[in-house]
Amino acid sequence: MLTSSFLSATLLPGSSEALLVGLVVAERVSVSALVVFAALGNTLGGLTNIVIGRFIPLKNQGRWHGTAAEWLRRLGPAALLFSWLPIIGDLLCVVAGWLRFPWLPMVVFLAVGKTLRYIVLAAATLQGMEWWH
Repeated sequence: MLTSSFLSATLLPGSSEALLVGLVVAERVSVSALVVFAALGNTLGGLTNIVIGRFIPLKNQGRWHGTAAEWLRRLGPAALLFSWLPIIGDLLCVVAGWLRFPWLPMVVFLAVGKTLRYIVLAAATLQGMEWWH
């Protein structure tokens, strides 16, 4: 679960949601442990994207950079609550690193956003299993 969620959070393709649902349905592992490992791996993957963003020079790269940077500056690190979104979330992490946001708020908002996604997915799966049986 940790590896799948890490890869899903980087620019590489992954399917941590499908794995989480499959493991919850299999009922072989604690749901809370699955959520913790999924959130940890996904947060570490998001931090990898932030570090990648830190290596990008701060010069303006074009019109879209200005627009994205201005939008992200207004929201600040709280924008990382949406880091769980496919494709957009990866870009949010990279741009947050590029803008050199402070580490602690980035880590907190990133972890909260990633964790909430897995909590909601696990809860929906459990509810679906209860409804189905």
